[in-house]
Amino acid sequence: MRRLGRRAVALGSALVAASPALAQAPAQPARTSPLGVTVTARQFDEARGSIQPSLGAARYDFSPGVIEAVPQGQGAPLSSVLLRAPGVAQDSFGQLHVRGDHGNLQYRLDGVQLPEGLSLFSQSLATRFVGKMSLITGALPAQYGFRQAGVIDITLKSGTTDPGAEVSMTAGSRSHLQPAFSYGGASGKLDYFVTGQFLHNGNGIENPAPTSTALHDDTDQWSGLAKLSGIIDDNTRLNFIAGGTNAAFQIPQRSSQVPGFTVNGVSNFNSALLDQRQWEKTLFGMLSLQKHYDTLDFQLSGFTRYSKLKYQPDPTGDLMFNGIAPWARRTSLATGVQADGSWKMASDHTLRGGFLAQRERVTSLTRSNVLPTDADGEPASDQPFGIVEGSDTVGWLYGFYLQDEWKATPTVTVNFGARFDAFTADTAENQFSPRLNVVWEPNDVLTAHVGYARYFTPPPLAQVNNGALQSRLGTTAASPNMTNDAVKAERAHYFDAGFELKPLKGLTLGLDAYYKIAQNLLDEGQFGAPVLLTSFNYANAEVKGIELSANYEEGPWSVFANLAWSEAKGSDINSAQFNFAADDLGFIRQNYIYLDHNQSWTASAGAAYVFNQQSEWATRVSADVIYGNGLRRTLLTPNDSAGAPYATVNLSAVQKIAISGTRGTQLRFDVLNVFDASYQLRDGTGVGVGAPQFGQRRTFLVGITQKF
Repeated sequence: MRRLGRRAVALGSALVAASPALAQAPAQPARTSPLGVTVTARQFDEARGSIQPSLGAARYDFSPGVIEAVPQGQGAPLSSVLLRAPGVAQDSFGQLHVRGDHGNLQYRLDGVQLPEGLSLFSQSLATRFVGKMSLITGALPAQYGFRQAGVIDITLKSGTTDPGAEVSMTAGSRSHLQPAFSYGGASGKLDYFVTGQFLHNGNGIENPAPTSTALHDDTDQWSGLAKLSGIIDDNTRLNFIAGGTNAAFQIPQRSSQVPGFTVNGVSNFNSALLDQRQWEKTLFGMLSLQKHYDTLDFQLSGFTRYSKLKYQPDPTGDLMFNGIAPWARRTSLATGVQADGSWKMASDHTLRGGFLAQRERVTSLTRSNVLPTDADGEPASDQPFGIVEGSDTVGWLYGFYLQDEWKATPTVTVNFGARFDAFTADTAENQFSPRLNVVWEPNDVLTAHVGYARYFTPPPLAQVNNGALQSRLGTTAASPNMTNDAVKAERAHYFDAGFELKPLKGLTLGLDAYYKIAQNLLDEGQFGAPVLLTSFNYANAEVKGIELSANYEEGPWSVFANLAWSEAKGSDINSAQFNFAADDLGFIRQNYIYLDHNQSWTASAGAAYVFNQQSEWATRVSADVIYGNGLRRTLLTPNDSAGAPYATVNLSAVQKIAISGTRGTQLRFDVLNVFDASYQLRDGTGVGVGAPQFGQRRTFLVGITQKF
């Protein structure tokens, strides 16, 4: 459901809830009974929302019911759920592009920002963790820094929202097997929730060939999360969150490929038998103290995230096809502290402020076999030899913000403030960033907003250094050139305006337009092997677009439709130039080109209907469609053409069954890509694109969930 960020509800001394259901709770200390603890926990959740409101930004909400209506429901990848929001385009490896940005997404769990990691194919967060979720875009208020294309704001499940035990099993096409469980509840003032799942299938990474089944594409993925919440007293709560993923991937192959190098006298190799693998691991933890004093609310959090990525080549095959066989390992450990607070100074002013400080250490070690080359770059021998590359980098992020929410008139709210952000690693940069949002609510039907934000986006810490370039000179892994200017922080002016209409009960219509002017725009590309991403900058860039959305939720019906147009262009690659051919660099220096992840038109639509909605035997049927007119590809000049447009249709049916002595059983049937459309996400020719990838073909899934 699309809605504009609105003014937060002011909380009184008793933490009065913003929702009508909770507003009737008595303004008195929480009782120790389960009902009293539950009400107080919900009031703390509402108070946390008042600390970090999305006032003036565009916000798209995913309720539990909306998530369940998506094909696969809680078992769907989180990126798949987010594709149902306006302005979100899909890419290979489960990556998303929001409003013309390559990545630049920020994930928040119960208000705490999750540090970036090294995962590429796997997703660190599972949909099964999510109680409710919002995608926040536009001219963001000052509390959102560093990653600002979109904020995925997740309220995690808890023992209060999801009590009892639940086990499920899903199986289907392509060896799909997905068991899962959850258990939640409360004991006194302690709330607890734990969930986990395992996933195995034969479609771990997008197929590089237009075949129905990929070669060498199995994956095994574990993910889990635990959450504890304790109410210390009437005005104090302590939360602890721990979770992680552990995933193994085979790298899919294409048959009938011709090797480019001879190794140890061998010049023939069956490309279908290449055996490349990648492992990704992420662990994270958060500890938060939430406090309320009269008109003051704040949350203080400590967080950490460890991630590890390991690539294992086919020792002979990688050399013969790529000229390098690298055994690569990267790790990242990020630890920090975040604080956010709000103070109701007067009836028409709410002051908010906070900070985030984070230290990250990234290590990289690659042992590679390569072949020697002569002065012309041709192989001088078919006998491989080894090279070693490594780095150990420490970086710091600092961010501070202060803003005031001013009720200028009964119908106009102004939110103005600023951030100061800085980062230090091999280089150091900082920026002062003003923010301004104005929201007009003349009646219950119309809400309009306009906003401006200055953005500062530091580059990801993990990147190739000059030492790696030197070590590859005179080998088949040598870079096209030796220029490697340091990757810089992106700096942007962002303008956004839009409105929301609610002409009928349950119906919401929205329109939003944005324009971004960026210097040193950050982009990422996959250059060679292993399958890692490297950051680079465009010196100048412009991104603009329009989004239309419609939602209807009333009774048994839930309907949505989104249409977005975007144009993202950049010129002059001014960092990490060693990844690009000289002629491409020369053309891009003189011309604006479409960014490789630009998709001009993106659309999604769907409908769900529940038969016998109030019955224990309710049946929900749903269908949706995802459309894109294609990411960029290169025909004559870099990114000069769009890929072929595509549309995928998905169906889902869920049947509840009442079983005595349990909380019920649920049977689920999903069909992904009903018409078995063969569509290409990438053709491998765009700037920074490593290989072609095709979307998932028709897949049948059957699941059963038992609640106790």
